[in-house]
Amino acid sequence: MILKKHKETILYLFFGALTTFVNIVSYLFFTRVISFNFIIANTLAWILAVLFAYVTNKFFVFESMKTEMIFLFKEFLSFISFRLFSGFIEMLIMYIMIDFLFVNDIIVKIITNIIVIILNYLFSKMIIFNNLK
Repeated sequence: MILKKHKETILYLFFGALTTFVNIVSYLFFTRVISFNFIIANTLAWILAVLFAYVTNKFFVFESMKTEMIFLFKEFLSFISFRLFSGFIEMLIMYIMIDFLFVNDIIVKIITNIIVIILNYLFSKMIIFNNLK
């Protein structure tokens, strides 16, 4: 009964953790293997994570099964818009903490991911996958 009641939240946390994993592993790949600047690496990691998150949130978490092209376009545009906002917040925090406060980039990446997960859940639950049904 508890699982049914909290299924959406549990699934969001599960796929949010996977999205975070995609984001951090991609970031590490781009910074440590390819030696990209943290801003470029974070942007690329963000793109991969957002694409992964859209698919998992749409079909598995919020079960938005409409697949008509115009609906998908509106839904994806809404999703991307809010992710751009939370991505901007993440980038701003990373820039300040890494370049001005000299905090380790991995620690900052983990902290910002927690903030972003909370913001994105609220946006997805209340706006993106709610109003377009």
